[in-house]
Amino acid sequence: MRNKARHLRAQDQRAAPAVVAPAPAAGGLEAFSFGDPTPVLEHSDILDCFECWKNGDWYEPPVSLAGLAKSFNAGVHHSSAIHFKVNILASTLVPTKYLTREAFKRFALDFLTFGNGYLENRASRSGQLLTLEHALAKYMRRGVDMDTYFFVNAYRTVHQFDKGKVFHLMEPDVNQELYGVPQYLSALQSAWLNEAATLFRRKYYKNGSHAGFVFYMTDAAANTQDVDNLRQAMRDSKGPGNFRNLFMYAPNGKKDGIQILPVSDVAAKDEFFNIKSVTRDDQLAAHRVPPQLMGILPNNAGGFGAVEPAARVFARNELVPLQSQFTAINEWAGVEVVKFAPYQLTADGEGAP
Repeated sequence: MRNKARHLRAQDQRAAPAVVAPAPAAGGLEAFSFGDPTPVLEHSDILDCFECWKNGDWYEPPVSLAGLAKSFNAGVHHSSAIHFKVNILASTLVPTKYLTREAFKRFALDFLTFGNGYLENRASRSGQLLTLEHALAKYMRRGVDMDTYFFVNAYRTVHQFDKGKVFHLMEPDVNQELYGVPQYLSALQSAWLNEAATLFRRKYYKNGSHAGFVFYMTDAAANTQDVDNLRQAMRDSKGPGNFRNLFMYAPNGKKDGIQILPVSDVAAKDEFFNIKSVTRDDQLAAHRVPPQLMGILPNNAGGFGAVEPAARVFARNELVPLQSQFTAINEWAGVEVVKFAPYQLTADGEGAP
């Protein structure tokens, strides 16, 4: 019986198909990425729509005002150019009892940032104008009847102004006539690129890899004690009084017995300075502010030219048209609310355009 059982098992093994072991997988290409997550939508999404949508009682602006407010500090020369114009306008303003210098400065800052500026008419019981107060342009919305305005704070608080009580100064737009748009829209991409380059460089230095290197030593003449001495010398070079020089003597050493291999080279493969320079010029061109008035140092030997002629040209070509735009408040109010003094480069009046 035992022999018969062994015989049956042998027949089953011969009848069963042979099990073939799987072949080892061939080596393939493996790709991976590392780093922080990158958002799909950048600041450029504020330019996705140029149409004013009707949202019940008011129209939505064609450009995201929250995006413009966030982009205000994206570039150094972007916000600085706007503040520069606002400061000059406020310095040449002649304050009246209807509009204070502080209210006008806020109004001018909104107008140059968002392309829209709003003033509320605070009238007496008899209907006479008492004062004009600034209303934040970021939260102002124009009603569907074109003469009513709403103050909308993130759809939580809605305040409706009385009809005809809000003055709206806007920068003309070629796509619609409900809201104004700022003139620097074409330079926003340069401002965002400038910001991205600065943030990348800051993260690069914060990471610390810019100062890393590999000390590669293959000299057979070096013993363990020499390696320990070199390690201690490198440790002593850190901390206060760092950037010290190191000296190493390796008798009978070969040419490449000691090598310093940098982990990364910030100067060879980085276009940081070129990006900052090009985007700076784009922003100043959009704001039409001469670089010498912004305190920028020239990169060439010729420089930017004299400051006073540039200031006169800027005052005539940029400041005077802005002042004429703000005088539209007088036509709306029926009284002289805004009045400007001539722009002066010196206290005695010299250099007026």
